[in-house]
Amino acid sequence: MGLNRVPGLLFGGDYNPEQWPEHVWDEDVRLMAEAGVNMATVAVFSWSRLEPRPGEYDFGWLDRVMDLLHEHGVAADLATATATPPPWLVREHPQTLPVDACGTRLDFGSRQSYCPSSPAFRQATARLARVMAERYRDHPALAMWHIGNEYADHTLECFCDESARHFRRWLRERHGTVDGLNAAWGTSCWGQHYTAFDQVNPPRKAPGPVNPAQVLDWRRFCSDALLECFELEKAVLREVTPDVPVTTNFMSILHGLDYWKWAAAEDVVSDDAYPDPADPASHVAVALSYDLMRSLKRRPWILLEQASSAVSWREVNAPKPPGMMRLHSLQALAHGADGAMFFQWRQAKYGPEKFHSALLPHGGTASRGWQDTLRLGADLRRLAEIAGTQTRAEVALVLGWDSWWGLEAPESMPSNRLRLKELMQAWYAPLHARGVAVDLVPPLGDLSGYRVVIAPNLYMCTQEQAEWLAAFAGHLVVGPFSGVVDQDDQVHDGGAPGPLRGLLGLTVDEFWPLPDGRTQEVRLAAPIEGDGAAAVPARTWAEWLRVGEARVLARYEGGDLDGQAAITRHGDATYLGCLLDDVTPVLTEVLAAAGVEPVADVPEGVEATRRGRYLFLLNHTTSPVKVDLREPGVDLLTGRDLRGRIEIQGRDAVVLRTGPEPGATGPRTGGGDSHPVGVHPADVPPTDISPTEGER
Repeated sequence: MGLNRVPGLLFGGDYNPEQWPEHVWDEDVRLMAEAGVNMATVAVFSWSRLEPRPGEYDFGWLDRVMDLLHEHGVAADLATATATPPPWLVREHPQTLPVDACGTRLDFGSRQSYCPSSPAFRQATARLARVMAERYRDHPALAMWHIGNEYADHTLECFCDESARHFRRWLRERHGTVDGLNAAWGTSCWGQHYTAFDQVNPPRKAPGPVNPAQVLDWRRFCSDALLECFELEKAVLREVTPDVPVTTNFMSILHGLDYWKWAAAEDVVSDDAYPDPADPASHVAVALSYDLMRSLKRRPWILLEQASSAVSWREVNAPKPPGMMRLHSLQALAHGADGAMFFQWRQAKYGPEKFHSALLPHGGTASRGWQDTLRLGADLRRLAEIAGTQTRAEVALVLGWDSWWGLEAPESMPSNRLRLKELMQAWYAPLHARGVAVDLVPPLGDLSGYRVVIAPNLYMCTQEQAEWLAAFAGHLVVGPFSGVVDQDDQVHDGGAPGPLRGLLGLTVDEFWPLPDGRTQEVRLAAPIEGDGAAAVPARTWAEWLRVGEARVLARYEGGDLDGQAAITRHGDATYLGCLLDDVTPVLTEVLAAAGVEPVADVPEGVEATRRGRYLFLLNHTTSPVKVDLREPGVDLLTGRDLRGRIEIQGRDAVVLRTGPEPGATGPRTGGGDSHPVGVHPADVPPTDISPTEGER
């Protein structure tokens, strides 16, 4: 096993040996070998054990763990242990503890109990990272560094005085002068004009609504402040261990952090995903987040955490029924993951997560969960050859964090019901149902190779972004409330859609948010419905459009908007001025015009995706289904030769190795000038988790 390469697909989970007597460790590594575990995440929350007093270290126990892992063929995703500071640090430096918007300093006793801007916290993390790197730089088990843990899960922001000083430095760098800040924030409104940067504070609790431009910059700052913490440790690790890749585990599609910027700073994208077993549609939502992970660097990623059964933090923690753990793991692989790992290896005996499931449950090897672990380990070994292969998508969804933060600003919008993830799901769900591969792209990202680009919402749109969309040669779909403001959250002259006006051929006369429980009928006409016409209800949002050069594809029927245009097209750009209950009719027509075909014809509840020459068919229903294969192949899970009509049992799957790989294995390189990405070789069987060449 090479230092930075683990053959095949990664399988394992978080391992917390410090929670157990040392005599248990031998059983752990023996059972890991039996299950086929080849990677363990170690020392995530171990700072207080590794550095029990300032500058005094105890690495003996971790040395033995690392040796045991290596002896049993298990690589280490070794954490820098900085996810939670030790008690001595927060007691000696109480200013390291975070402060909420009301001025209350939160105390020690959970995790992530730190202020991201605290110099004392940052100095201590850099010191520990260096000691860890120097100690384990040559250890044969070390395969990857794991910095922090689930950044922004508990501590996204801190409103203390140190954070205020940091925020002011960030603002000075962004806006240059106080006059620049005043112009960007529109401080003439409500008498907020500043004459010095030291008058500016974070958006703490105030008597009324806080300036939305200030809140927007605060969102940007909080993401950047945490990223600085990550990059501080990364710089130390890169200096001491330049050939060991670095990751931190993302949290699917997280509002608080701009993952385009974060992914550019790490070597390997990894994600934690916990779809709710009680939600029959949860596999659709998590598929969207997996497609984001694959898109962030345009190469395979790692599912670093998932639950083998129940979690411990919902109001009701439903377990995963038989087959679901395996199916969810295969789903991650289907969407480009090169590993299916878990939280955690051995189920905890105490603490907040003692009822969180694990690969080795409380009941030990006699439990149903352990049998599921053994089965999945065997399956992943059978699927080893898919490692490194990629997905080619012809449809892209636009996701930009700046626009998301602006859209969901509190207390200043026409409606607080517009939620970006819901808007994205409205388009993604029917694409997912019909087996159409989807990438996500940032504003200004590379659109070459796509036939269809969908912007479910682009509330914030600059002139540069409008030109970027206008240059796209395929079919464009833009959702409502787009092109409203610029990068400073200031309404464009002439109103929406601002710089998109020429591209869309219309103007929004007035926003028309719909009260809860009220609908507005939208009459779809040709070409959307062919020779006929149909009515589809819209909820939450509508707009009064003034149509210029665009053609009207649908009109409102009844109500105050009766007869007004609802959906338009100008050239190959379609605009929806409303939120339809079901966008399928519009989507079907656009896909047909663009020549986009699904990877397979599947019944409802069956997910179809392709990685290179490998076709994944996942039955998320509880009943057998029949699927007609377009081409024969070998099911890697069973070794069977399959052709024609096949049957897939409930919560089961087929992973079909078909003929030669269809065309290119990746759509393109690059994800926009500001976030360049690389392409992972599609013909490399082992999981390659080495740093990119430019970062060594």
